[in-house]
Amino acid sequence: MARLILSRLVSMGLSLAVASVVIFVMLQAVPGDPAAFMLGLNAAPDTVAALRDELGLEGSFLARYGAWVGGMLTGDFGTSYTYRVPVSDLVAQRIGVSAPLAAYALALTILIAIPAGVLAASRRGQRADWGVMGATQLGIAIPNFWFAMLLVLVFAVQLRWVSAGGFPGWEDPLAAMGALTLPAIALALPQASILARVLRGALIETEGQDYIRTARAKGLSRRATMLRHALRNAAIPVLTILGLQFSFLLAGAIIIENVFFLPGLGRLIFQAITQRDLIVVQSVTMLLVFAVITVTFLVELAYTIADPRLRA
Repeated sequence: MARLILSRLVSMGLSLAVASVVIFVMLQAVPGDPAAFMLGLNAAPDTVAALRDELGLEGSFLARYGAWVGGMLTGDFGTSYTYRVPVSDLVAQRIGVSAPLAAYALALTILIAIPAGVLAASRRGQRADWGVMGATQLGIAIPNFWFAMLLVLVFAVQLRWVSAGGFPGWEDPLAAMGALTLPAIALALPQASILARVLRGALIETEGQDYIRTARAKGLSRRATMLRHALRNAAIPVLTILGLQFSFLLAGAIIIENVFFLPGLGRLIFQAITQRDLIVVQSVTMLLVFAVITVTFLVELAYTIADPRLRA
């Protein structure tokens, strides 16, 4: 077990190193000069040069990359070109929206997908199965941003149950959760549809195993067999999907956060791209990559808990 954890930690380190190089190279290759963009088209060349030096855009590629990576390792992510504040402060402000939103959406995904997947597998070939599979197909096909706008139109504009956007802060937890409810539902719909279909397929495959037939032969009901034995052994593909989904919900909510005007990491990246604030883009992207790799590592550890055979 310790050897497995050590090998995965080494793999995480290598993945982060490669990701940092790719992110830095791609953003440095983006056309346009952030200093010229900030000062305008009529700025004097010496003024642009002075601003480039202030922003740390001068020097060789390796020197700039080394300064960026070295700063991140010590907790210094640089200073935003636009906001003139440390990037770490911006991230600390925005993560308080993005992380709860991702966790909320993931919780809704699990609450919807697991009962739906179990129902479809236990009623295979029946009307309940067809209904669940039809609903999940619709959930996958509908773009989440379109569904988000539909939720705003119905629940905010027509019924006026919630606000159409914005975030009131965590001083009032109920109001904060209310502001995150519609975005979480919009994010959870396609993810729950995918997870329910994966769980149904895994349960149907598991039902054909010998130990399941033995449990049925001993008199255990189909429902009890599925809940006690099949569901746990079908957990590995489900854990894989859950890990990928949480990573997507944390890093891929840019459109949803903009639809609902939520001050999260996704909206921060979107604003930084439009303002050519490269240090914010590359630092926040690197943090999201780190979060994705860490979640993947934790999911792999969860495999060994769900299936002891993998510990070898």
